[in-house]
Amino acid sequence: MSEIPSNLILIVVDSLRQDHVSFYNKGERVFTDLEPCRTPNIDEFARRSIVFTNVYPSGLPTIPVRTEILTGQFTLPYRPWTPLLPYPKDITLADILRSNGFICGLISDTYHLFKPGMNFHRSFHEFRWIRGQEYDAYVSSPTRRRVEDYVNKNYTEVWRRLIARYLANTDDFKSAEDYFAMKVVKEAIDWLKRNRTYERVFLWLDMFDPHEPWDPPPEFDIYTDPNYEGPRLILPMGGYARDWASEEEIRFIRGLYAGEVSFVDHCLGLLFESLEELGYMDDSLILLMADHGHPLADHGKFLKGPDRLYNELLKIPFLIYYPGCKHKVIDALIQFPDILPTVLELLGLGNEAKCMQGRSFTEIITGGRREHRESVIVGYHEGEDRCIRTKRWSFIHRPEDQPDELYDLVNDPKETRNLIDEKSDVAINLASMYGRYFFKEAPTLIKGLQGRYEISFRD
Repeated sequence: MSEIPSNLILIVVDSLRQDHVSFYNKGERVFTDLEPCRTPNIDEFARRSIVFTNVYPSGLPTIPVRTEILTGQFTLPYRPWTPLLPYPKDITLADILRSNGFICGLISDTYHLFKPGMNFHRSFHEFRWIRGQEYDAYVSSPTRRRVEDYVNKNYTEVWRRLIARYLANTDDFKSAEDYFAMKVVKEAIDWLKRNRTYERVFLWLDMFDPHEPWDPPPEFDIYTDPNYEGPRLILPMGGYARDWASEEEIRFIRGLYAGEVSFVDHCLGLLFESLEELGYMDDSLILLMADHGHPLADHGKFLKGPDRLYNELLKIPFLIYYPGCKHKVIDALIQFPDILPTVLELLGLGNEAKCMQGRSFTEIITGGRREHRESVIVGYHEGEDRCIRTKRWSFIHRPEDQPDELYDLVNDPKETRNLIDEKSDVAINLASMYGRYFFKEAPTLIKGLQGRYEISFRD
């Protein structure tokens, strides 16, 4: 990097699977019976950026992930879904940049961030909340639409109430301009224009879409079967999908998700155009990433959960752009706590990261090193399941009454064949990479399908 960028723009989108960004999957079908999802604007940005293929969260889901991004500290072994702690217990990206002369702005419709006491707006000079996403307590009057049009006969009363809340929040939507992703981008563009006169700015744009409910504007609902006559299932239930949905309904839900992704891509295209017009592409460090992916019944279930630690949840798009950067694709293993130390180093503030648990991967970007981490570990603080990965292997530790799992990510990227017995030596090695502290109940045995294998933790 010849010059230190003046500005930082951090774009976080929620629940965007890596395999639904066409740059990553080269236009191949994710599901054999659905057209590939198209993301031309993200693809174009990727061709100008450094593209990473193996960047992983550690602690899941929404709030622990953002805590890792903003603090450079691991959440998995330490803390569940909790607010940011008062300064200086949690020292955030905004705390650091504000103290170094940045004007800081936060634009988000991720309503978990602005619930009382969450503190994620701390140290921002300006923060804007776009209300109404998912189950946000925004509209109390009943929806004017029929909930029955959005559920099938198997939906429970709990799920019907959740859908009714979302419908009430969005009853007045008339065009794509009213939808959340568009509102977030328009507010962000306005902020960027008004603050262009400052020498150094930091914008955190946090977009909740393509998180469920999946309800894209009609012109982006292009992946569902036009002959489908069933209910518009914008919010799938938990549990095994085939227990409550038909194959046709499962395909329809997957199509809605793809439509939501394409709408997000369209909105981000408007943002990229404005970044170009306003000159931010000439003097800014820009990161585009997701917090995690989203299961679409690939392994039986929709929605996130501690037991769904597969590629569809864990693999995300991660792109870094700065003026003069040369496009390349990097497969080094990186975890979210590594992001903040890297950002600070690229902004000339590397000393601010000395006490962070994350490690800068700047030398990976500049070509000084090829590898960063030997392995990564992912899970939910509250869950017992843990996933330990290298570039090739994924080991999933399950609760005591379930067999563990091992997958060859190179030869079996959809993780269909459990090799736990055939490659027990690989599983034992992976299980020993992290100490007992990282587990709810540390495994002493690998639980195979046909036997059990003793492990020992590394010193």
